[in-house]
Amino acid sequence: MMRPVLMVALLAFGCASQSAAPPPATTVTPAAVKSAPADPVEADEYTRYELLAPETAQFHILYEVTAIAPGATVFFNPIRKGSQASGERVIDRMTGETLRFEVVSGEEARRSGLPDADPGSDYIRIHLPRPVPSEGGQVRLLIEKTYKDGKSYFREGEAIVFARSLGIKRNSVVLPAGYELTGCNVPSRVLSEPDGRIKIAFWNAGPDAAPLKITAKKLTP
Repeated sequence: MMRPVLMVALLAFGCASQSAAPPPATTVTPAAVKSAPADPVEADEYTRYELLAPETAQFHILYEVTAIAPGATVFFNPIRKGSQASGERVIDRMTGETLRFEVVSGEEARRSGLPDADPGSDYIRIHLPRPVPSEGGQVRLLIEKTYKDGKSYFREGEAIVFARSLGIKRNSVVLPAGYELTGCNVPSRVLSEPDGRIKIAFWNAGPDAAPLKITAKKLTP
């Protein structure tokens, strides 16, 4: 008596499998495709800001960075919007050689190797001393420039203020000679430079830029 029941069950299973409709085709539109994250082109960034005389609204920048994109022959460093740049210089950290560069528009940067460049910004296009080697190769650079930016560095009564959003993880700010720190909104180390100037060093551990604000006042003679 069990055999007919088994045969019916097998027939029923076979019919169900044969009559099952194939899964509908999936159409993928360009909007549904997520682009893969771009490979990193730089690493080991560190920025040192040296505040110049307050009346100038200027600060000198020393930016250390490693170019790591295999085969790259140029490297781009943005000039921040709202800041007037001057005194640019680029050094190969391995040899001490001064490297050739030019300031280009965002459009030119896109055409010459930086596809995601901001069309509304300018960039320092640096000619690397050698192509970045593959398999973990790198070219270490030191980029110097001076910014004039009255919205980032200004007087507030008797105090001076440096307020700037910093996207780089490792940073330090050096006060002008003769000034002492009175306030800082980011956990930092306060150090003394060999020449007596005060340096504020910090690490931004968050995913977003650090909205740094430092205040200082002139020491009483």
